[in-house]
This record gives sequence, C-alpha cells and structure tokens, in this order.
Amino acid sequence: MNTFKEYEFWFVVGSQFLYGPETLEQVALHAQTMTDGLNKRGLLPTNVIYKSTVKTADEIAQVIKDANASDRCAGLIVWMHTFSPSKMWINGLALLQKPYLHLHTQFNRMIPNEEIDMDFMNLNQSAHGDREHGFIAARMHQKRKIVVGYWEDDDVQRSIASWMRSAVGAAESRNLKLVRFGDNMREVAVTEGDKVEAQIKLGWQVNTFPVSELVKKIDSISSEAVDKRLEEFKKLYTLNTADKKSVRYQVQVELALRAFLEEKGAKAFSNTFEDLSGMKQLPGLATQHLMGTGYGYGGEGDWKVSAMTRIVKAMSEGLEGGTSFMEDYTYHLEEGNELVLGAHMLEVCPSLASGKAKIEVHPLGIGGKERPARLVFEGASGPAILISLIDLGTRFRLIVHDIEVVKPIMPMPNLPVARIMWKPMPDLKTGAHAWILAGGSHHSVLSTAATAEMIEDWAEIMGIEFVHITKDTELERLKTRLFLSDLVWRLQ
Repeated sequence: MNTFKEYEFWFVVGSQFLYGPETLEQVALHAQTMTDGLNKRGLLPTNVIYKSTVKTADEIAQVIKDANASDRCAGLIVWMHTFSPSKMWINGLALLQKPYLHLHTQFNRMIPNEEIDMDFMNLNQSAHGDREHGFIAARMHQKRKIVVGYWEDDDVQRSIASWMRSAVGAAESRNLKLVRFGDNMREVAVTEGDKVEAQIKLGWQVNTFPVSELVKKIDSISSEAVDKRLEEFKKLYTLNTADKKSVRYQVQVELALRAFLEEKGAKAFSNTFEDLSGMKQLPGLATQHLMGTGYGYGGEGDWKVSAMTRIVKAMSEGLEGGTSFMEDYTYHLEEGNELVLGAHMLEVCPSLASGKAKIEVHPLGIGGKERPARLVFEGASGPAILISLIDLGTRFRLIVHDIEVVKPIMPMPNLPVARIMWKPMPDLKTGAHAWILAGGSHHSVLSTAATAEMIEDWAEIMGIEFVHITKDTELERLKTRLFLSDLVWRLQ
C-alpha cells in the first residue's frame, strides 16, 4: 500500500540566542548534515525533514502547532544541540498531539583534543542540554521515546526506525476505517468490544454493512475482470485444482471486496461464516489475497484483530517477513518438544508462507456453503510475535507473546489449510498459562516482521496497557504485575 510514502518526520533542534548568530548557524548546519545523513543511510522507513532550530517559547509552540496540523507529519524527533532552557518548551509540549522521540546524541563522535575550547563547549552541549529537556518531559508526564547514542551508529538509527514505524502505526490507527460484514460469531465473548471507546482511544471507525450490499458488488464484477485478475493469481500462486469454477468465484469476491473497501475508504474488514446470505462460499482465497496486499482481516466478526492486523502490516511494511490473522488451533504435547499449530478455516495471509502458496479447493465443514478455494502453505521459520488486543471494560490491554515459528514436524497431508507451527516462549506450559492469565484471545495477529519493541511503542503512543510474555517470564511475577497494573489503570 506504500504507507510510508504518505508520512514524514520533523527534526526539531533546541537552542537559544545566548551563544550568538555564528553558533546558531553552526547548529543549523549540523542539524541539516545529520538529517541528510540519516536519510541517505537507508535504515529509516521514511524521510526525516529538518524543520527548524527553535530558540524561544513562541518558536517552539509554533512548530508544534504546525506539526499537529500536518497530515504528513507522523511525529517529532527533538534534540538539544546546545542548552535549551526547558521552561521554553512547556507551552509547546502542552499542545503536542503527535508522537515524539527525544534523541540524545551529539554531532561529533569524539572529543577533539587540540580543538576543544570554550567556543566548542558552547556549541556542543547535548550532554547537559538533553538532560534539561528530559526533565521537563518527565515533569509534564509526556509520553516519548528516548534513544541514546551516536547518531551515525546502526543501533541508534534502527531504534529511531523502529519508533518511526510505531508512530506511523499510530497515524494509521487514528485514520482507520473498518467494515464489518455481519456481526460477531454468536455467544463468543472475546471478539466483542466497545466500538465507541475504540474510536475515542484508538481512532478506529468500525461500522457494519449488510452482506447483501457485498453480494450486489460481487454480481457486478465482469467475467473479463475475473479473467484478468486470475492471470495475476496464477503468477503469484500455484494452481493446484481442477475446480476452476470455485477459484473464479473467489477471484470475483476478491475484486468485489476490494472495490467495496476502496469505496468506503476502509483498510480492514471482518466477516463471519454465520452470515453469508446470498454468497456461494466463505471468502478464503479472496481474503488471503487481500491480506497479502496489506488489508487487515478478522474472522468470526473479530474487528479488533482485523484492525490490529492492518496496523501491524502498516508498521512493518518493507521489512522481511509477514503478518496475518491467526488462531491457536491445537497442541503437540510431546514432552520436551511442545508446539502449537496455528491455522484457521481458510484465512491465513500468504505473507507468512515459506514458499509459493498453492490454490486448492476442498470441502469446508462449517457455514453450509460450496467448497471454497483457498491458499495452502507452510509458514516460514524464524522469530515472531503473537499480538492480542482485548477489551477489559475499563481499558484496552495489548498482549505480545514472543514465539519461534518452526517448520511443521509432520506433513499433515489431509489438512487442506495454511498452517503455522511455533514454540511459545519460554515454553508451552508457561507461555499458554501467561497468555490465559492476561486474558489473551484465541484470535491473534502473528508477525514475523514486526518486533515487540514496535508494538510496545505503539501501545505507549496510544495510551493503552502493554503486557509482554518473553523467554524470561515467570508466572508469579506476571501475576503481581497484572495485579498492580489493574490497580494503576483503574485510577486513570
């Protein structure tokens, strides 16, 4: 979807008039040199724009007002090259509505032994200028990301890049429109949620449309359009079925869904097998291909996981790996080799595939419709995360679980769906216990592209609770943390 082309980040440098015009000229020159260097290095997902060196409270407030009003500005990166008295920042920071990163660095890597004098010291004051700025952010309880280190180093730029992805995820979240076809699966609790609170807190516009409107769109798709799209599918996937009628219907549904979503300005959708009125099949191949091109999806009416799928896809765009709607299906409980098998009826994104996915047609023992075409594949191995957003009534909680995706240990020739197998951290017993203790859903987002740091930064920007299950998780400590977290969040 070329998400990052829509955004930029503003580099704002703090100083003051105390040091004279020559020093300020050097500050501006250094800031532009750093901006050019960050952009040319290629580690950042989108451009940094050197906006200004701010020297007064009015200048600070104005650049923050401009950032708030800019649809392109996804966040601010601030750095105090010299000493910028932090009382100047109070009015501006009080207005700030965009994510902000405090970069604690300096222009020069080394102290120049012979060149260092008082002019050099007056110019290069980040060591204490950033501490002054850090105090006012702490005093005002500002949410911010702090990155420390030399600006040319890879680890510093990768940390900035990770946060930039989180900030773009926040921008996408605040503009996200989601289409629901039908309601949630009947009697299921965790897929429910407060859509009004989701819009207030996360920006999501979640609205339901009748399946009959989608059916009209499906019927309007021409045979020529299906032929053209089918040729594209044949290049992307291996056609492994003689049932061309089912495949063509899924292509028709994909074109209709895409057109419907584009008309509504939506980038995510959900549906349910309990409401397929007028449709011949549950969308399988259609949904999988749409996810593969960047759309969010949630099965059984799970709009929260659909929205999170889209947001994580936006954050991780351009990175190796993939992101998909996922469901824990069954366990392999061999002692010492405990594993989870994840799948769904049909809808797992091909961005997770280890190779070229196959288009196949098989019966579906649920929904009461025709045999649907779907993509069948195994997931690519590697580190990954599971993500679940739950509504606790008083707040949203975002749970992330570190996992390791492995090659399935058996071929499972009679399981005609995409399948992902993984080892939970620190082990299946502890990991599953921790997930259930925290209230994690049976639906999740699985990503081999995004990192837990990205998701944590996104949660902090959005102002929601974050729980991380890692290789070091201990259940008693987690219980204590969840108890204390519950007390703290109830007071907010």
